[in-house]
Amino acid sequence: MACATAATPRFTPVYTATVEVTGGRAGRARSLTGALDVRLTRPAERSGHDGGTDPEELFAAGYAACFSSALSVVERRRGATAGPVAVTASVTLGTRPGGAYGIAARLVVRAPECPQDVLEELVAGTHAVCPYSNAVQGNIEVVTEVHGAS
Repeated sequence: MACATAATPRFTPVYTATVEVTGGRAGRARSLTGALDVRLTRPAERSGHDGGTDPEELFAAGYAACFSSALSVVERRRGATAGPVAVTASVTLGTRPGGAYGIAARLVVRAPECPQDVLEELVAGTHAVCPYSNAVQGNIEVVTEVHGAS
């Protein structure tokens, strides 16, 4: 199966990242740029820190970083400022009916200097522009917690 990366009426490429994985969850992930080179471990092997990571942790890092950047875009577009923002993403591996594996995500957005109602509006707008939110919409459960100034 080929993956379309050419411009189409629905998608215009802006950037492409490529990572090769060998050995699956017990292998290694390397980006073609060389910026990423990590050992992968299975979650059951992660009871102690062994220097490895797993796909869920990598997805959580990507989602949190992307959501935080998308929030900055929404702030600029709306002429709003949330102040210092921290985004924490948790990605949970689980099973679905029938035994297939799936994931669920939780985002916690904290901006202690931003009024709660303003932050909630910004976060809602961010889900509309964040590439990760768009990719998972309708595919996995995403719970979002928003913590602004009271």
